[in-house]
Amino acid sequence: MSSSVSAAQDDNISSESKPAAAIDSDSSETNDEASSLLTPKQPPPEKPEDIRRRSYIVASFWFIVLFLGLPIWWKTTTIYRADLPLSQMMDWADGRACSPVFPIKIAIDAPNLQKEETDNLLRITQQALDSANDFKGHHLQLETSPLAGKRSTPDSDIALTIRLTPGDAATSSLHSQEPILEVTYPPNSIPASDAASSGFATYLAAQLRLAFSEERNVMSYLLAKSSMPFEQRPLETSQDSSDSLAKRMTRSLKYSQTYHLTFSLFTSGPSPSSWDIESAIDEYMQPILDLLGPIHNFTIDTQVQLYATPGVQSQVLSKEDLSSFINAAEWPLSPSIGGAPTVNFVVFIGNQTIGTASEIGTSQSWLIPQWGSVYLLPPSSTNHVPSEVLKQPVLTFASHLLSLLGTPQSGSLPMRLSTLTRIRSADVLLRASSSLGSLARLSLALPSISIPSSVADGVAKSMYHLQLACSNLGGTDGLEHARIADVEAERAFFEKSMVGQLYFPDEHKIAVYLPLLGPVGVPLVIGLLNQIKAWKAARAGKMKVA
Repeated sequence: MSSSVSAAQDDNISSESKPAAAIDSDSSETNDEASSLLTPKQPPPEKPEDIRRRSYIVASFWFIVLFLGLPIWWKTTTIYRADLPLSQMMDWADGRACSPVFPIKIAIDAPNLQKEETDNLLRITQQALDSANDFKGHHLQLETSPLAGKRSTPDSDIALTIRLTPGDAATSSLHSQEPILEVTYPPNSIPASDAASSGFATYLAAQLRLAFSEERNVMSYLLAKSSMPFEQRPLETSQDSSDSLAKRMTRSLKYSQTYHLTFSLFTSGPSPSSWDIESAIDEYMQPILDLLGPIHNFTIDTQVQLYATPGVQSQVLSKEDLSSFINAAEWPLSPSIGGAPTVNFVVFIGNQTIGTASEIGTSQSWLIPQWGSVYLLPPSSTNHVPSEVLKQPVLTFASHLLSLLGTPQSGSLPMRLSTLTRIRSADVLLRASSSLGSLARLSLALPSISIPSSVADGVAKSMYHLQLACSNLGGTDGLEHARIADVEAERAFFEKSMVGQLYFPDEHKIAVYLPLLGPVGVPLVIGLLNQIKAWKAARAGKMKVA
């Protein structure tokens, strides 16, 4: 008992005798153990090889994206845009590359005058023409006829021949069959060799301007409707003539190298069921088609339709009824063949007439703008329509065909066709130039539009043929080159692969790429940011140690 008490006393004495430093160290160890239990255990430090390996993996992914993925994506998705000569195309559209001036050669045939007198009259008349020229698109060039008094082989380059014959007074008249202006002159009206002006030369110049006034008005109308800034003094035309010219140009068909002519016989009953249309065309229309051959080509077909009910049932047709006479739902008119525009010529045999005043025109036919013509015949007692009955309808169709083609109305037929060649050349040249300008503006306005190499080839061909057309204005060669230029320009402008890009805006691209690139891009960006943070932390640690 005494021994246990003494041991406890010894323990108390020993505890009281411990130093304070020992007690403090014990308490700190206890605090460290408690704090270690509260904080999570840190992972072991990464090896330098693992850090480099992770950096290499991130770098390899970005290397593949930047140097392999992006170039392939850029190459496969970049819109190809062929190089276009935009400045030259705008030059054509604005009239800087070619000024449409048509040289018109006029020959003077004066068998009763001496060569010196003819040359002097030509010089003074040319001066009068140049001084009074108010339209720069026409250049009337006078020259001495190489065939004095011999017109058996006319020169195709000569648009008009002035045939001078002596008479009592100065008179003039256009020949009805040939491109000849018959002019009579008093013998004392021929100017002297030293004369600077002449009344007869002024009269001759005025008659020449009058002979080409219709062509001049049509050319002025075409240039006014085009985008070319063509400087000229306004032509003095009345409001009635301007309206008539606009109506005539609206009525004309768009130029085409080939037209398809369809002749249709429609009857209100079972007869007649046949007609001699082939022989009537060969006899009454084919000569005009042959003259139009250098400007247009024609294909022809015919058809007969029985029990054709017109759209108007009244016997006397008014002007308002004409627009609904053709029953398009039941009349099987032939469609366009081979892509060429179709001109319809319809002969309807039935008990119907046109109720118009006799002074206005015919009461049996009418012309439909940009479509064709209709001719009404009374009911036939026979089952066959001979060519003699078809003479007047076919001649009317020939006249209407010339109107639909835009042929002038004054002068002989060869002179009118020569004028038609120049008008069509100007029309097609302006249209091709306008198409090039529209294509250039479209390319500048839409930088994301595709321009395939075929468009560039078409533009090059169009400008090449435009240059040839500009060098041969007024002739059939110039018309042919202008036609090719217009076809190539329109083909380039309406390229299918290029037009499709107009309906694919940039918003569609975002909608396509965002769902694809989002899941791939987010891990790449986050991994790169983590590596950059780790690199900065490691660099900061090295700086502290240093």
